[in-house]
Amino acid sequence: MQKITKLKKKVSKKSLKTEPKVKELPKAPIKISKNYIPKENEKYMCEKHKTYFRIKLTEWKKELIQINNEALYNGSMDDNSISSDIVDQASSYIDKNVEMKAINRQIKLISKIDKALMRIKDGTYGYCAETAEPIGLKRLMARPVADLCIAAQEKHEKDEKVYADD
Repeated sequence: MQKITKLKKKVSKKSLKTEPKVKELPKAPIKISKNYIPKENEKYMCEKHKTYFRIKLTEWKKELIQINNEALYNGSMDDNSISSDIVDQASSYIDKNVEMKAINRQIKLISKIDKALMRIKDGTYGYCAETAEPIGLKRLMARPVADLCIAAQEKHEKDEKVYADD
């Protein structure tokens, strides 16, 4: 009799382990109005905030890509380097160099936007990469790609300056 109860206990424990787990369905994206602005009195990084910043970052990225494409297309069509005047050639070279530097900065910014979108996806967006403290809505509104809180950013800049002075 004792063996049977032990077997029943073992069987019941095993059956609990083998039960299929119910997968959670992905949440439907929250819709927000175009005039929505995150508020301090709302829960920090609630779904509305995440949706707002996802939209803002995505639109910013599209805008930068469009600007870069136009600059590259227009730059390749407007080639004055064939000019016989060496001053015109130098001026054209400098203009293109400045334009390419701007495009490179925008490409780096697009990379930061992609990283911010990944942080939204994995739930770390809005929190400092060093301290895990909230970055704050005001800072994110001003710089949506920010990944450091103000204190950590100031420390980072101070350390950067110290190394630059050496």
